[in-house]
Amino acid sequence: MRTKSRKKNVINVVTLGCSKNIYDSEVLMGQLKANGKEVRHEAEEGNIIVINTCGFIDNAKEESVETILDFVQKKEDGVVDKVFVTGCLSERYKPDLEKEIPNVDQYFGTRELPKLLKALGADYKRELVGERLTTTPQHYAYLKIAEGCDRPCSFCAIPLMRGGHKSTPIEDLVTSAEKLAAKGVKELILIAQDLTYYGLDLYKERKLADLLRELVKVEGIEWIRLHYMFPTGFPEDVLDVIREEPKVCNYIDIPLQHIADPVLKSMRRGTTMERTNRLLDMMREKVPGIAIRTTLIAGYPGETEEDYEVMKQWVKDQRFERLGIFTYSHEENTHAYSLEDDVPEEEKRRRADKIMEIQQEISWQKNQELVGKTFRVLVDRVEGEHFVARTEFDSPDVDNEVLISTEDTYLRVGDFATVKINEATDFDLIGTVVE
Repeated sequence: MRTKSRKKNVINVVTLGCSKNIYDSEVLMGQLKANGKEVRHEAEEGNIIVINTCGFIDNAKEESVETILDFVQKKEDGVVDKVFVTGCLSERYKPDLEKEIPNVDQYFGTRELPKLLKALGADYKRELVGERLTTTPQHYAYLKIAEGCDRPCSFCAIPLMRGGHKSTPIEDLVTSAEKLAAKGVKELILIAQDLTYYGLDLYKERKLADLLRELVKVEGIEWIRLHYMFPTGFPEDVLDVIREEPKVCNYIDIPLQHIADPVLKSMRRGTTMERTNRLLDMMREKVPGIAIRTTLIAGYPGETEEDYEVMKQWVKDQRFERLGIFTYSHEENTHAYSLEDDVPEEEKRRRADKIMEIQQEISWQKNQELVGKTFRVLVDRVEGEHFVARTEFDSPDVDNEVLISTEDTYLRVGDFATVKINEATDFDLIGTVVE
């Protein structure tokens, strides 16, 4: 028996994967709202479902497939009426998905927004530059400055799903930033597959520094954070802007992936251990106190115990402020797929866990050095008996948090406050507000 329990003609957008997908969902929702559609994000209501999928690595693909199957079952049970699928998984495996899960109403790729809108009874409005329905807390938002990637990394399937690099013009990004600021956004988190490549296609030279100099002029924006900087061809003038402009956070996310030269060569990263270390030295020299976040891969094909030991020692030596590590995922149609996936899963996990043990100790030591110091923080949320905030050295969801007791202090989410650090754990700081 069919049971109708959801509000009619309400579109529920479900987002999986990274911040780029969050941004895409927000653009989709902005377009739908401008067309007079009722739209929600990951809500219980909604009889029309749009799933924005991730197809990056095995775990993400499994989550996307499970989510699709869950909503297809709801459709068969009569709880929802229509299910549409978009995003990276759909771009990469559309023919397979259509064959294996035919009860989805329609599949769309990452560059088919107008077609998706048409299927939802809406028209794509080109004049809506910068208009989005943000899903993050009101005080921060992602700003995607480019789409796709031209890098040849052997392990990465993103160019298969997102296409080549395509920069968004500076004036459009400034317009977007102004609209976000008008809605109360104080922190912009700049994202792309590779920020350092920004401008090469449009302006024939790297223009990230120029973009930053324009964005800092936007009234209301107080922090600008840089995510996903590629090490090869790194534009040194960006470091000058970070040092000179108070609004640009002393923070860089630079996924280095590995450090052993044989692995870097096989990964087609275009760099060496020596050049990478030189770049890191330059960052710290030009921007004293900068927080560097990186991510690594354990168990890449052909990674020997010696390669792993080199990476492990390097992590100890570099003492990164922030670090994460993934186990290698063997992705079809990538260059590395032709290599033998010869490191067993259990060994991949062991290597990754050991790196994180080392980083946990480094993080604890660095946090102890912060006790007694004072920082400007941005309040993200209230959780239990604490306000949860961040310093400029921390990005949402992945980095350290500052906990402030709610007992003696009143703060509003989205406010800045000055906090003295009284205690520190591996990944959290505990502090009190000072006048």
